[in-house]
Amino acid sequence: MRASHKNTVKKLIKKKLKISIAESCTGGLLSSAITSVARSSKVFNLGLVTYSNESKIKVLKVSRNLIRQYGAVSEQVCRSMVKNVSKMGKTNISISVTGIAGPGGGSKKKPVGLVYIGIKKGKKISIKKYLLKNKGRSYIQKTIVNKCLGLILDVLK
Repeated sequence: MRASHKNTVKKLIKKKLKISIAESCTGGLLSSAITSVARSSKVFNLGLVTYSNESKIKVLKVSRNLIRQYGAVSEQVCRSMVKNVSKMGKTNISISVTGIAGPGGGSKKKPVGLVYIGIKKGKKISIKKYLLKNKGRSYIQKTIVNKCLGLILDVLK
């Protein structure tokens, strides 16, 4: 099932909730999907593309040691990203994405298509791990944006 960015925005408006986003491998596509909807300014508070490790450290305040120990594509970094963007955005719902979209950059331990999505609503945080088939960068990015939209809709139920 493909989650609709329009439904996501409608539900956020209906529930009077604001969202903040920290993206890495999706490069702003999630923020773009949400802000492409009319009236999204009522719910979209902050979107950061922290693509490099340095920007994760300097902008999102992810610990350098956390990245060194677990790597940027890890549950631990994803959790830190979602917590910190939530604080920065002062929002009810936050989402973070970190992964390897390819075509290169993967390894045996962390192959292309490995993605972590963190979602925070109130005090509850959940981290989802995905391992997508390497059908190309665009496929991975679009699939992950749809997964994010679906996760947002799930927490709004």
